[in-house]
Amino acid sequence: MKNEKQTSEEVAKLAAQTLQDDNSSATAKKLAASVLSQSGTGKQTGAEIEDLASKVLQSDKYSDDTKSLAGSALSQSNKDR
Repeated sequence: MKNEKQTSEEVAKLAAQTLQDDNSSATAKKLAASVLSQSGTGKQTGAEIEDLASKVLQSDKYSDDTKSLAGSALSQSNKDR
């Protein structure tokens, strides 16, 4: 089942800032790239990013911004998976 959700403008801005920030973690940048690639497209989150996003949301070591990116990525995942 296709998921029609798309990245919001607010989350897209956060993702762009994350990618430009040298202090952002590799995990945050991976999530940000995924979120931006889905902005304005019909693309869905892949299984690898779904797994990463799930782990981020379950961990206390990530920032609220990284968790926002993870939540956005998960909300755009394939509903059949």
